[in-house]
Amino acid sequence: MTGKHVHGLGHEHDHAALSELGAADLGIAHRVGDGSDAPGAPLRSTWFGRLWDTWDLPPAERRLLFKVDAVILTFASLGYFLKNLDQTNIDNAYLSGMEEDLSMYGNQLVTAKSIWTVGYVVGQIPVGLLITRASPRWVIPSLEVVWGLMTLSSYAVKDYRALYALRFLVGLAESGFYPAMHYLLGGWYTPREIGKRAMIFWTAGSVGTIFSGFLQAAAYTNLSGVNGLAGWRWLFIIDAIITLPIALFGFAFLPGLPLQGTKAWWLSHDEHDLACERMRRLGRAGKTPWSWPKVRRLASSWHTYLFPLCYIVWNNGGVSTNPMGYYLKSFNASPAPVPGRSYTVAQIDNYPLVTTTVLIVSALFMAWQSDGVFRGRRWPFIYIGAVLTFSFDAALRFISLYGNIPAHFALYWLLNVGNFAGPLIFSWVNEVCGDDTEKRALIITLGNDLAYVVGAVAPNFVWKTTDYPLAHKGYTYSMCLQGILFVVTTVILVLLRRDQRKALSSLLEAEGLATDTPDTPLSGSEADEKEGKHVDKV
Repeated sequence: MTGKHVHGLGHEHDHAALSELGAADLGIAHRVGDGSDAPGAPLRSTWFGRLWDTWDLPPAERRLLFKVDAVILTFASLGYFLKNLDQTNIDNAYLSGMEEDLSMYGNQLVTAKSIWTVGYVVGQIPVGLLITRASPRWVIPSLEVVWGLMTLSSYAVKDYRALYALRFLVGLAESGFYPAMHYLLGGWYTPREIGKRAMIFWTAGSVGTIFSGFLQAAAYTNLSGVNGLAGWRWLFIIDAIITLPIALFGFAFLPGLPLQGTKAWWLSHDEHDLACERMRRLGRAGKTPWSWPKVRRLASSWHTYLFPLCYIVWNNGGVSTNPMGYYLKSFNASPAPVPGRSYTVAQIDNYPLVTTTVLIVSALFMAWQSDGVFRGRRWPFIYIGAVLTFSFDAALRFISLYGNIPAHFALYWLLNVGNFAGPLIFSWVNEVCGDDTEKRALIITLGNDLAYVVGAVAPNFVWKTTDYPLAHKGYTYSMCLQGILFVVTTVILVLLRRDQRKALSSLLEAEGLATDTPDTPLSGSEADEKEGKHVDKV
């Protein structure tokens, strides 16, 4: 939520609507200060602050965020790194010997991944709702221990049916981690802070993807045959071994939300009070009891439907697996499609890592712009990502498969450059729905859960393993989803602007200032002039 503190008014829903488009749309800078930096003072901006926002904050707030970042951002990033390491390992294992060892010559890889998704879907909503009532300190690390043990067991599978069972259990245990951590981020950070931290959290998973490729190459080269185990089996063992310390870190340090009343042991009382005050000034709310009126409000809100839909479309609009790996492996077929050209297992594992590296750089750059230059606006980057993704999907859909190999390499490496919007969508949800913590948790969980429901079904039809490396249906499907994402984002913006105009009209009438409202949302000095400086710069 942004900019909810308005003089003398108790219209909470109006304040929420006014804040829905982001801090910039009402020109409201989020500020909590102490000492000479009193609340309401203008937020200064420096070059250091543009690189990392805490440099522009007063000392007490800077110390608070240093601690919060050190715990929450570290645990979130390492945990998501491990989750994505596990998810990527099955692809790399398949390309490095598991296909042959487990006789996975048909569509078994896609089926195994879909079964993981079923487990992920089944567990996600219960965990998402539990996290609003039970302490994340116990819930999330406990699940991490379970998925580590299931990953360890994967090294011993003898056929793909056993792999199916373990993938379901791994998905079940991993189900709550990603939405729960976004929910936690929304309970600690302001709009000028949350976008970049949500993106760091998310890109940590992409680092896991990169690391998995190097790990598989190293395991294949150095551990293959050790103790009679194939290199791909060692990959699961290593993954499990590094999971346990992160879970223990979570048991020791992970906090709840400041407004839920429990102080983390590593915060002073003053720091806990400051954390609560930061959230109250944004209109964040603590937990409230479930009731039928609350359920009806959730069911009647367009937020409950359109924000999850936006995330579902984005999540499924990217390429389902590792297309460059299949492309490189296709050169090794007999008969060879391009005589004299072939690739080693290490090359098949490592060349696609450039794609992920490009995505990480692009995603972090966009998040910094969203929090900084664009002052908390998320929607421009959904549009940018959709256009970029559509363009590269179209190029790969229509280019000759082996006619221009260097061009294919370049397109594969740039394929995901626009696939960065997900963390910003969830940051948007945290801001728009911050005055209802259960609604915020439910929408984030629904979006992620239903995205994986679609992901459990669609790849079996449009991203079939047997369709690679052409994958014409897959690229066409992705192009269509980019168009849908563009439309859904536009509808959300129209509804947010409508609600904002209504809320502003209501507030102005209550203050006796005016009865007519502008056709478009006010921003910056325009809002100040229209309201006679009646909006606090918090």
